[in-house]
Amino acid sequence: MDGLVMKHLFRKLVHISMGLIIMLCWPILSCGRRGRILGGLVPVLCMFRVLLVGFGTNYKPIDFQGRYRDSRELLKAALGYALAVSLATIFHWRSIPLAIATISNLCAGDGVADMAGRRYGSWKLPYNKNKSFAGSIGMAISGFLSSILFMFYFSWFGYNIRVSPNMVLGFLMVSVASALVESHPLSTRLDDNLTVPLASVVVGTFVLQ
Repeated sequence: MDGLVMKHLFRKLVHISMGLIIMLCWPILSCGRRGRILGGLVPVLCMFRVLLVGFGTNYKPIDFQGRYRDSRELLKAALGYALAVSLATIFHWRSIPLAIATISNLCAGDGVADMAGRRYGSWKLPYNKNKSFAGSIGMAISGFLSSILFMFYFSWFGYNIRVSPNMVLGFLMVSVASALVESHPLSTRLDDNLTVPLASVVVGTFVLQ
């Protein structure tokens, strides 16, 4: 049991940290096309070993991906995660707010949602018994706090991002919307690595101006 807990915790820490570390490294990359492409390739390369598993090679997956029933399900989740971080980097490179919201809610938000739900998730949502109030609230808070921290981080580097109450409110709205989408039963069937970034982009397009 302890081994399973540690594998699950390690998997979630990877889920939370990978995209956030990539964002932390953006300032060391050039502001041109090469920096954009290089930044977008990193998560794809990190997921390469998982893709090999999904395509049916003899390459062995790492054990901590035990949440998934088979390699195809693992492939879908890994692809969704890697593509979300890559596309946010490539298409919103240094137009910062939308990229911040997308990656923060996918990584910090969705990762903490699962951990909080498992630890404090006895009070289930009425429309989805597989999700809890603790998980959804934890996701909204962690995604929001991560967005705010990165807002100040990139502002400190002189990027074109306004530190303002409207921006803070916009990040809050995106995080709440992402948490609501993640808690819906349809999100579980489709994979929240796809639905959470999509919700962040759709809502963020309107409120992060």
